[in-house]
Amino acid sequence: MNMSTRIILVLFVAYAMMFMFTAGATAFDRAIGVCIRNCAQCKKMFGPYFLGQKCADSCVKYKGKLIPDCEDEVSIQPFLQALDSDY
Repeated sequence: MNMSTRIILVLFVAYAMMFMFTAGATAFDRAIGVCIRNCAQCKKMFGPYFLGQKCADSCVKYKGKLIPDCEDEVSIQPFLQALDSDY
């Protein structure tokens, strides 16, 4: 194998590894981003009844695997709270 073929092979392997690492990271970042945006949307919808910070912390902790859906009570139940009434 001559020198130019080795250089091309090394560059190809380096490029392939860089592509795999960046492609895997973008899917991870995308899932967390969707999760946090959904938390923000639920916070806008439910106001003080929704614990937005707890929801965002959950997104980071579980790496975006548990995405809250504002219309699905089961997915947002851990982040809902009842406010005390003055009555």
